[in-house]
Amino acid sequence: MNMEATSEGLTEANRWCAQVVRNRARNFWFGLRSLPEPKRSAMYAVYAWMRLVDDVADNTDSALSVEDRRTELQVFQETTARVFDGKSFPSEPLWIAFARMVESYQPPRVCFDEMIQGQMLDLEFKPYHNWPALREYCYHAASTVGLICVHVWGFDDPEAETLAIDRGIAFQMTNILRDIREDAERGRCYLPLKELKAAGIDLQTLLDWSSPGRCRLFMRAQMARARKYYIASNRLEEMISPDCRSTSRAMNDIYHGLLAKITRNPQQAVGMKRVRLGSLRKMTIAMRARFLARSGYRK
Repeated sequence: MNMEATSEGLTEANRWCAQVVRNRARNFWFGLRSLPEPKRSAMYAVYAWMRLVDDVADNTDSALSVEDRRTELQVFQETTARVFDGKSFPSEPLWIAFARMVESYQPPRVCFDEMIQGQMLDLEFKPYHNWPALREYCYHAASTVGLICVHVWGFDDPEAETLAIDRGIAFQMTNILRDIREDAERGRCYLPLKELKAAGIDLQTLLDWSSPGRCRLFMRAQMARARKYYIASNRLEEMISPDCRSTSRAMNDIYHGLLAKITRNPQQAVGMKRVRLGSLRKMTIAMRARFLARSGYRK
């Protein structure tokens, strides 16, 4: 690690990463707070890294061209590789905290590469024609995160990696269903076009909810797919370290709660107001997950 990674420097770096997560990823903030140290700070470093990668790829409001952003992502990937290779890296809070996370937990390097590859593809967005193509995107965007999580948390069954991939797909599908209008305003549609066509609608019809019956049927099919992946990953908590089960369960329940809210009224997913869970609801979920973990919860 760099000379800047003194005890004081690392403490400040961890604090910086925690603030990024708190300000920019509230759902993860509520989920991750119950992790014990040093795993909590390691996960803050992971999510701060992800947030900065997203910022580079999604920085469409600036004067940066697609090629400029591609170059920035390449530099970010090269710096990440330097950390993994034990070479010098910038003496910035993100990299100091990230280097300690890598040193301590050795998560799969390929997952970080695949996340950046997914962002590279997203720079020149092309709609996803069918589910296999969309599933691959979900893997790059979220299953890679799930794999990193279980390596930081620790697991005792190799199946945990498969379930972490499924959990990531469930989370990303929930994000897609929650952000339909927001993505459309950015000129993007992450819903499978073939399935929209088969339902007899297009994106604008869905946004306008101008064919309610067909829109509901389409949304129900997408929500059922997301639920399938939540169910498939249900045993993940049995396989990870006991001190991290409450965090994993809380994060799952927060995202599953968003899907349940959309399920009760699919039209609100395309409304002007983003579907959210309130802070009190998320705190309740986190406290319940901690209680169940302490009482030997195994489901």
